Amino acid sequence: MLVPSQDSRPTAWRRGTYRAGEWLRRRGVTPWLELAWLAVAGAQRDPARLAGALGRLKGPFAKLGQLAGLRVDAVQPETREHLTALRDRVPPLPFWRIAELLRAEFQQPLDEVFATLDPEPLGAASIAQVHRGRLPDGREVAVKVQYPWLRSTATGDLALLERVLRRMLPESGATGLFAEFARSFREELDFRREASMAREIASHLDDDPQLVVPEVIDSHSTGRVLTMAWYPTLSLQQPDELRARSVPMAEVLEHLVRAYSRQIFVDGLFHADPHAGNLFVIDEPSATSAPRVLFVDFGLSQRLDPELRRELRQGIYAVLKADLDAFLAGMDRMDMIEPGHEAEVRKAVGSMFERLRGEAGGALGLAGDRILALKDEATTLLYETPGLRLPAQLLLYAKTLSYVFGLGREISPETDVMKLAVPYLLRFLSERDDAAP
Repeated sequence: MLVPSQDSRPTAWRRGTYRAGEWLRRRGVTPWLELAWLAVAGAQRDPARLAGALGRLKGPFAKLGQLAGLRVDAVQPETREHLTALRDRVPPLPFWRIAELLRAEFQQPLDEVFATLDPEPLGAASIAQVHRGRLPDGREVAVKVQYPWLRSTATGDLALLERVLRRMLPESGATGLFAEFARSFREELDFRREASMAREIASHLDDDPQLVVPEVIDSHSTGRVLTMAWYPTLSLQQPDELRARSVPMAEVLEHLVRAYSRQIFVDGLFHADPHAGNLFVIDEPSATSAPRVLFVDFGLSQRLDPELRRELRQGIYAVLKADLDAFLAGMDRMDMIEPGHEAEVRKAVGSMFERLRGEAGGALGLAGDRILALKDEATTLLYETPGLRLPAQLLLYAKTLSYVFGLGREISPETDVMKLAVPYLLRFLSERDDAAP
């Protein structure tokens, strides 16, 4: 791996062409051309094209697609499937563009900042891509670099996306959703916030040697560059390879469930982007006997609002007691039911309560597979029920739990995830309602 020399940069003509496209993009021309079709009736009939356009535009466009992929209450299932894939399939920028930003951020030649930096990214996401490198002192690092234009175009891009969102969702749902999205996006653009979240989550997990959050390298981090320690890893996307390496998958799953249960039910601050590109087993000899799990990418980390935390506790109590009225009262307090739709929501939620009453052992006695089946039923019901409006924080919370349960089915189907999580859930339920997270 070498830092490319100035001679390896593209020709002036190619740089000029690239920047001309960026100039158009900054002025809203390219996004309008890409997304104009959303303004016509029936645009959601082509979700693959929608996902492709949002992915190419990156930044808030791809981010909005990812968020829309969570909207089980408002977005068609086929559309959600394409949009959810954006977290894994955002095309990277050419390295010379990344190198320009790094030189501007550190005000030094690149080879003085990093001893080596691999031009091929480890991965590319909606607002940044990651390159492996080595510092002058020999430490191996992963360098997350924000796409150069995002800060300067954020205001115009968000204004455009607000219009697009109003075309995709009912007016009553679009306003609140866009406000949440815009706030979250601006937070993610500040890599100092992500570094702070990573440090805090690391401090919560530091008493468990099997859970690893990479160290933040402050000397090589800014608001647009985040440098963290690099580890050799084995991907959770390839459980067969992990088993071939004699990695005990049940133990890996236990570590993951313990980590997320602590974050969600005890700490109130959690890593909210748990997909296979962000979770790994560290590749080391001890992985066959004492595997360590690595967490990366803390941009979506969420601190549960105290009010939401209290309402979640009350909602779980209502489910355990099969108290439909109490559950709906909590939904009403959280403005989750649009005026005029109380009857439809009561009917939908009531049908889910009836399903839970029929389960042997009650809600806490459900096995992981049954929880996933009920989750799928609830997702369909939410989409088909008019008048529901779900907070983005609640959706991230549910998505995180759902992913952990789904991962359990993939990597260690013989392990009951619910039994592992119940002690942390009971601790959460035992808190006083006025307790801070």
